[in-house]
Parts: sequence; structure tokens; C-alpha cells
Amino acid sequence: MHVQDTHWASATAIAPGGRTMSTAAGAGRADGARTTPLRVDAQRNLEHVLRAAREVFGELGYGAPMEDVARRARVGVGTVYRRFPSKDVLVRRIAEEETARLTEQARTALGQEDEPWSALSRFLRTSVASGAGRLLPPQVLRVGSAGSDEPGTSGEEARVPQQRVQPGSGELRLVPDEPSAGADDAGAGALLDVVGQLVERARAAGELRADVSVGDVLLVIATAAPSLPDAAQQAAASARLLDILLEGLRSRPASASV
Repeated sequence: MHVQDTHWASATAIAPGGRTMSTAAGAGRADGARTTPLRVDAQRNLEHVLRAAREVFGELGYGAPMEDVARRARVGVGTVYRRFPSKDVLVRRIAEEETARLTEQARTALGQEDEPWSALSRFLRTSVASGAGRLLPPQVLRVGSAGSDEPGTSGEEARVPQQRVQPGSGELRLVPDEPSAGADDAGAGALLDVVGQLVERARAAGELRADVSVGDVLLVIATAAPSLPDAAQQAAASARLLDILLEGLRSRPASASV
């Protein structure tokens, strides 16, 4: 709340030698001292809102109301709307940040791992451990998803919903993503491109099943990052599920197939 300091402008002070001087300059310094904390508070509120949005959307999906975000951030819902005039704007911000984070993780794995399978598995493990899959934009799951190229199957039908926790039950359920949860095309394209390089390298090395697509890899990230009420349980469940999924992605010698 802005505190008016008009009384400072008209006040005078006795200077050495009996001269009088206005304290307007002093008022300016006082206002400056007051505005700095306000700017810091505004930045802190923004950080709280973004952190709360990641948590709430990660737990409940992009369909969660703005009131839940405000409550988690411990600010009024008006504060959230002052920063983000609509829910779509906030959702897009979170989705774009998550897409950029995944892209950086994929680039790191691609640049630091010489072995194709090690690079792909490192990307998957890092992404799942960070909980990135719970905030993946829907369109990156639609692109290249298994079955999306089959006749009569649209990309929307091929998209598999992410795992979420049913509030109050502790049980996992499947909830479709909200259509509004989207990252910009350039960001999504960059993610698909770098993950595509990881996939192609592993496939060319004969370590990845030939039928595995970029969409499948992203789907692994989405499904191997369940949101559970207990952090230790969540970490253990994610690691176990990812081990199983990674085993399913690996190619098998022809003699081993049934």
C-alpha cells in the first residue's frame, strides 16, 4: 500500500546559521528508500507465484484454478492477475520455461556423453528426477507420438494423458492436459529437434528399438514423473518406473525376440 508523504514536502528544517531549508530533497530520499523495498517485494511475489504455479500445475495439471496458485503463493489472487492478466498467460510462461529446461538438459546430455545410449538415458534420468514431465506442454506429446501416423488416428487421439494424484486419495489417476497449456512453436521445435538427435544416435547405434519415436521418449518423461504426497516415495517410484521403461526402449537381438 502506497503511503503518502505530502507533509514532508511542506516541512522546513532549521539549518546551521538560522537559515531555513525545505526538506523536499529529504522527502525524495525517503521515497526512494521506500520504493526500493516495494520493487524487491514485487519481484519476490513474482517468484512465489511462479514457484507456486509450477507446484500446483505439476500436481493437478494445467486445469488447476488461479485461486489455487494464489493460495500456494500466499498472495491475493489479484496479485497473480496483476502479473498475469489471464490464466493462459501464466500457463504459457510455465510451459515455455519447462520446455527450455528440458531442451537444455537434452543438449547437455548430447554434448557430454559420447555413448548414444548413455546420452539418451542421462537425459531421461535428469528430466524425470527434476519432475519436468509433469509440466510438459501437450503439443510436444502429440508430435511424433506412437500411433499418430496410423490411418484414422489423429495426433489428439494419440496423445496419452499424464499421471496425476487424485487430491485427497494419494492414488494416481490419468488426467488429460488442458488445450491452453502450450509453449511457443520455436521452443517446442527446439526441444523436439535436440531430442530427435538423441533418438537418432541411439537408433543408429542399434541400442534403441527402431519403432521408438521422439514422442515416445517424451512420453516416458511424462509418465515416469508421478506426483506423490511423499517426496522419498515419489523419487523411488520414479526411479523404479524409469528403469522399467528404459529396459523397454532398448533394442533386443533377433535371437532374443519371441
